[in-house]
Amino acid sequence: MSVPTKVAVDDATREALAGLALGDPDFLGEALALRESWQEQSGLDKRSFALVKIAALVALDSPPASYLWQVSNAIDAGATPAEILAVVRAIAPQVGGPRAIAAAPEIMIALGLSLPEGEV
Repeated sequence: MSVPTKVAVDDATREALAGLALGDPDFLGEALALRESWQEQSGLDKRSFALVKIAALVALDSPPASYLWQVSNAIDAGATPAEILAVVRAIAPQVGGPRAIAAAPEIMIALGLSLPEGEV
């Protein structure tokens, strides 16, 4: 394993990385503007677009922060928690059960639910 090398980083890059790391609304707003453009170009309505992106998150075994953002977008676009679950169920055979299982607690947290205790 290599040790990180200190390199010169310009102020704009440093600020952009800090904004991303902290979830800065201005920085995220720029990303949201791109997202809206992509949604329009896809021909899908906002709700369907958000549900497709949740399917992609599950398929890619995405990090937890991704679910917080995208589940919120889906709910704001009119998707229901039951529809989000339906997406996970629909893609589980293709992406694999373990990825669907790994996504479930992240989706629960994004929906503001408590995780179950004990063994399932």
